[in-house]
Amino acid sequence: MTRVALEDQAVPATRDAVWEGLRAFNEAQSGPGSFASTPLNVVLRDESGAPVGGLIGRSYSGWLYVELFHLPEAQRRAGLGREMLSMAEREAAARGCIGVRLETYSFQAPGFYARMGYTVVGRLDDCPPGHTRFSLAKRLDGAPLEAP
Repeated sequence: MTRVALEDQAVPATRDAVWEGLRAFNEAQSGPGSFASTPLNVVLRDESGAPVGGLIGRSYSGWLYVELFHLPEAQRRAGLGREMLSMAEREAAARGCIGVRLETYSFQAPGFYARMGYTVVGRLDDCPPGHTRFSLAKRLDGAPLEAP
């Protein structure tokens, strides 16, 4: 018997089952392998080699999706963010990605991404209340981001 259950625990097997079903459906529409996912990490390490920040993402469907990007306050405004994002963009292009997409909040780094050539493609006001969540994208292949 099929049933619906509300669960508040992150169970890898559940996520995998949902992802595999969705991936199979998507690839039936867009072609085999079009949703194959490959991790891409640019890691900032301290003198001992411990990670202290970085960019965590994955390439799939012809785009790099930046899931997480953090630099410690003491490391900001020294060019490291630009270096790390540029490194991820170069690797994405080498993987055949046509662009990069990511999300940021109004209290995070929308100005940084604008200086890096990213365009706001969506926004959600009051997420969290009093702030805005932006979806941004940048084409790496020279094509316009939006159709004329």
